[in-house]
Amino acid sequence: MSINKEKDFGTPASTNDNLVTLEIDGFQVTAPAGTSVMRAAASIGIEIPKLCATDSIEPFGSCRLCVVQIEGGRGMPASCTTPVAEGLKIVTQNKKLADVRRGIMELYISDHPLDCLTCSANGDCELQDMAGVVGLREVRYNPIETHLNAEKDHSNPYFSFDPSKCIVCSRCVRACEETQGTFALTIDGRGFDSKVSPSQNQPFMDSECVSCGACVQACPTATLMEKSVIDNGQPEHAIVTTCAYCGVGCSFRAEMKGEQVIRMVPHKDGKANHGHSCVKGRFAFGYATHKDRITKPMIRASIKDAWREVSWEEAINHAASELKRIQAKYGKDSIGGITSSRCTNEEVYIMQKLIRAGFGNNNVDTCARVCHSPTGYGLKQTFGESSGTQDFDSVMKADVIMVIGANPTDGHPVFGSQMKKRLRQGAKLIVVDPREIDLIKSPHVKASHHLKLRPSTNVALINALGHVVVTENLLDEAFVNERCEVASFAKWKTFVAQEHNSPEASESITGVPAAELRAAARLYATADNAAIYYGLGVTEHSQGSTMVIGIANLAMATGNLGHDGVGVNPLRGQNNVQGSCDMGSFPHEFPGYRHVSDPVTHQLFENAWQAELSAEPGLRIPNMFEAALDKSFMGLYCEGEDIAQSDPDIKHVHAALRAMECVIVQDIFLNETAKFAHVFLPGSSFLEKNGTFTNAERRISPVRKVMSPLAGYQDWEVTQMLANAMGYPMNYSHPSEIMDEIARLTPSFSGVSYEKIDRLGSVQWPCNDEAPEGTPIMHTEHFLRDNGKGLFMLTEFVPTAERVTGKYPLILTTGRILSQYNVGAQTRRTENVAWHSEDRLEIHPHDAEDRGVKTGDWVGIKSRAGETVLRALVSDRVQPGVVYTTFHFPESGANVITTDNSDWATNCPEYKVTAVQITKVSQPSEWQQEYHAFSEKQLDLLEQGISHD
Repeated sequence: MSINKEKDFGTPASTNDNLVTLEIDGFQVTAPAGTSVMRAAASIGIEIPKLCATDSIEPFGSCRLCVVQIEGGRGMPASCTTPVAEGLKIVTQNKKLADVRRGIMELYISDHPLDCLTCSANGDCELQDMAGVVGLREVRYNPIETHLNAEKDHSNPYFSFDPSKCIVCSRCVRACEETQGTFALTIDGRGFDSKVSPSQNQPFMDSECVSCGACVQACPTATLMEKSVIDNGQPEHAIVTTCAYCGVGCSFRAEMKGEQVIRMVPHKDGKANHGHSCVKGRFAFGYATHKDRITKPMIRASIKDAWREVSWEEAINHAASELKRIQAKYGKDSIGGITSSRCTNEEVYIMQKLIRAGFGNNNVDTCARVCHSPTGYGLKQTFGESSGTQDFDSVMKADVIMVIGANPTDGHPVFGSQMKKRLRQGAKLIVVDPREIDLIKSPHVKASHHLKLRPSTNVALINALGHVVVTENLLDEAFVNERCEVASFAKWKTFVAQEHNSPEASESITGVPAAELRAAARLYATADNAAIYYGLGVTEHSQGSTMVIGIANLAMATGNLGHDGVGVNPLRGQNNVQGSCDMGSFPHEFPGYRHVSDPVTHQLFENAWQAELSAEPGLRIPNMFEAALDKSFMGLYCEGEDIAQSDPDIKHVHAALRAMECVIVQDIFLNETAKFAHVFLPGSSFLEKNGTFTNAERRISPVRKVMSPLAGYQDWEVTQMLANAMGYPMNYSHPSEIMDEIARLTPSFSGVSYEKIDRLGSVQWPCNDEAPEGTPIMHTEHFLRDNGKGLFMLTEFVPTAERVTGKYPLILTTGRILSQYNVGAQTRRTENVAWHSEDRLEIHPHDAEDRGVKTGDWVGIKSRAGETVLRALVSDRVQPGVVYTTFHFPESGANVITTDNSDWATNCPEYKVTAVQITKVSQPSEWQQEYHAFSEKQLDLLEQGISHD
């Protein structure tokens, strides 16, 4: 069976609105001006032979296989580089063209191995295909053998580089430049001696390659080939689904052989990724079938006992009886649940429904609160909607891009590549970050301004930017007068113009030179289109909500909202952060961000769910922990979330979990939280389920099952079984029915259906009668507050309670790295550990020298909350006085030292600011030693209980 490949038009589509008509092989065709002859021909089913051309990169015209003849023209121009023109008459096939093409193919084959039958690309080789297309039957030249014996490079864990198969078409080089923007590949040498070289002829793993897979996808031969294809052969069918890693929401074709995933290929029609990918989505899918997967339900009486495998029926009934027992003993509010941003919209929806209607309380919270809840609060207050304003493609119209507290090339790499493309086209960049991220200076990209502020001083900086805009009259008063509450603007204008908000006054607070800040403010405010993109470096602060409001104020004051190229754009960390919030995962809100106490909304859901619902907001996660230690919250249902690793002040979290009488964990692995659990319900990976994810641009994309659930059930089915066992009936037969219910009850989703998503590929909410195919750009004519006007709010800077002292003189901040994902439960079980096998502490050379620390040394990091030990990495990417680490490995204990400080409005933890001291040590911390022993014991108890059939 041959896989149904996506059509390749040879060259990118033209965006020109002017149409021209021409004739190709006697057929009339109309195409936008700027379209290549090759693409115009392909649009009517005429496939011109090609090797160096593919529609994901600009035409190059080097292979000459695509030559055509033009009536009245001279020679044989390459169809990939020849644009259409009115009245042209093109011939793509005749004897003269055929002879030229065969001659070209002869030259290619004379310098190519003839091992087609055993080649890994057999069945998927463009060179082989073109030899057949042009009718090559013999090669008259002796083999040139300039590189037939070239050594293969197997250094990359995911793909192989075989230079003996290379035809030097340059597609990989151009994909690395144009699509990824890394410039890791080049062509060395000339003529038959030319060859593809990664970063000055280094092995791929030692080069600048980021393993995005663009070169592999572009390669027309077996030169660059996935090792999974080499090992397992060519796939035979494909299913389109959505990546389960970051908030970009890339669309992929899962290319299969039976129920085995052979490779994940970025879907060319993916609206978020346009056929591009990163190392995680492209290659790191092996966790789904990893040996650590738990596929049978388990129960135990206490965390000191071995697990016991049981049937699904026994596990579900036991879990339900325990939850009911706890409620009978401690009261209705003594149990609750935590949803996850890794789960689908449908799974999150029915879980919060179970808690509200089945448990009878609103004790539901989500990991999204510990990352982006300030976004929801701040944007809801100012704009009237808790989401970003643009689609990702909007960045291609931006003239100035301001990135605040985000690292797109590591955290959101596919969007980061798109942003870099726009910067190479001439857009200016402002980076606000205490650390030097790759965007500040990388090949062909350099920031105009790096505002290297001190951690925790975001609000002082945003006020200073606003001060410059107001006092230098860089405002868009027409936009403000038409679109915003003028009275609120007047108050903000007076506030922000005060001297204590000036760049000069704030310089001692932020550490950013006043002149640099003023220049950045002018650049942003005077641009035709200026866009702000921000991440957890904005939200994970005690003033996270204040900072989001400050960003919204700045965008409104300069009129940078409501059209392409502008906006306020939060970069969501996990795949369904936006969706988990949309679906009602917060204790005070029903789906669609409507308060549980609102009588109209309350009645709507009571009628729909046929249950008596509480009008009182429930417990947030920190409140659950406190209540557990007070013996009033004793039962927890946690699906897809690992609070025992990801939440702050981990010792406190672990104590709370130990205090509970029944912890139910639903996951694919025995994660850190499951080590404290009493019931384990096996989960399903994104490859084993149907549903939808909603990405950072509000795009609802299809998640489609490509293999049967290893444990027998999709996650939504497990939650439904638990609901029924609790006495609250649910009878969905497919996730599409859940989405239909969401659409009935949630105004911004009222036009959403599986039929529409499958037909359009994806849809961005709001999707309703006013926008039946979705809304790429928000707030185009009015804001979504009740009066339609944007609201300015005052943003007084309040210093964090977490202060540096003589005892704790450094500030620790945290972030992510390209190869790993969040708590690492998925990526640590893939070959991605080849790039990042441990969390390290970045420390500035001055601070390292003061402490006698060198790269590779073990250092103790002590805060007011706790102590851990990491290996040091001396780096000038951090500024003096600041240290930085990632949090992808549980043994690192990064959250042992983060405190319980949180955002004033949402309780979002202040992960980005922890006062610490660093000392050189020789052994793990006491906590690490104790937790290692506990973890090993839990793994032993797991081993005792599982069968090895």
